[in-house]
This record gives sequence, structure tokens and C-alpha cells, in this order.
Amino acid sequence: MDEEQLLDYEEEQDETQEQAKTIAENGDASKKIKGNYASIHSSGFRDLMLRPELLRAIIDCGFEHPSEVQHECIPQAILGMDIVCQAKSGMGKTAVFVLATLQQLTPVDGTVSVLVMCHTRELAFQISKEYERFSKYMPGTKVSVFFGGMPIKKDEETLAKNTPHIVVGTPGRLLALGRTGQLKLKNIKFFVLDECDKMIGDAGESKI
Repeated sequence: MDEEQLLDYEEEQDETQEQAKTIAENGDASKKIKGNYASIHSSGFRDLMLRPELLRAIIDCGFEHPSEVQHECIPQAILGMDIVCQAKSGMGKTAVFVLATLQQLTPVDGTVSVLVMCHTRELAFQISKEYERFSKYMPGTKVSVFFGGMPIKKDEETLAKNTPHIVVGTPGRLLALGRTGQLKLKNIKFFVLDECDKMIGDAGESKI
């Protein structure tokens, strides 16, 4: 990596809960708890200079302010920098790479531009849904999720006949699709390893 930012946020859960309690008591509208994580930064998503389509989707989701990790990581990610993002669960790490890759995505027919690898089927499905809800105002953007336990033939047909621009999947299935030649990696512009420590720790190292 030419440039790597190790952004390490080890916020204590108790502090986050206490802050949320204080915000509720004071009626501080600028720091409400929105969505599935605590919005703890005073700036708005508009300050991140995201495309209008993404801002509309963010508003639809009920988010007003980015979390601290989003505020720090998204601006660097959309500049094309390599990012290592570390934060506790619930701080919005998934939205960091989903929004950053969608911001930079220029869909090309028949080409996979974004590849996201994660260690469980459930996580892969969840991430694909995040891509779908944040790209709702980006017509033509196609997202597919591939994981084991499902017929690989169906995945091969999807890649051949309706090639997605964004692919989310587990290591084993992505490796199998790559070996058959159906998943073409030469045009990948954005590669994300979600919870990479768990993938490597769970004997995924050889597949990665």
C-alpha cells in the first residue's frame, strides 16, 4: 500500500451509552441517536461532500450526523487512499466503505468494479442490503451476493448474464467463481476485506 491510515477507535461502550443518555436529557438535536449506531460527530453528512444521490438515501435512512469513525475515514477513502478502519461494533464501519465506494463508483456494463469479502454468509447478505439501500437513487447500479450453501450454477449465470457492478461474498465462493473464470477480477477498482482479522483467524488465510 502506498498510503495507509490506521484509524483506531477504541471507544468504551459505557462512554457511548453515557453520552447518549446525556444527549437525550439535554435535548441536543445535533447529536441524536440515529439508525443502528450513535451519531457522535457534530458535522453533517453534507460536510463529507457526498454525491446528492447518496445524501438522499442517507436522509431516508434517518441518519443526520456521521459517527466519529465515519467522519475520519470517509473523506480519506473517497480520495482513493488505502484505509485500515478499526472501531467497536455499532460505530458504522460498514457505512464507511459502502458510502466511500458508491461515491467513487462509475458503473460500466459487464464489469465488476467493487469486491467485498467477508467471513460469514449472514454478514455478506447484510452488507449487500446496505449497498442496495444506499444506492437506491443510483439507477442501474447492480449488487450481487455470493456465498456457499447455494448452487454455484446460479451465481455463474448471474455473472454471465447480468453482471453486477458490486460483488459481496465469502472467500470460498468467490475463489470458486474466480477459478471458473466467471468472476473476472482484472477491472476491480475497490477491494474491501470486512473483519479481515476473523477471516484470517478462521483458517481463511489460505483462501485469501
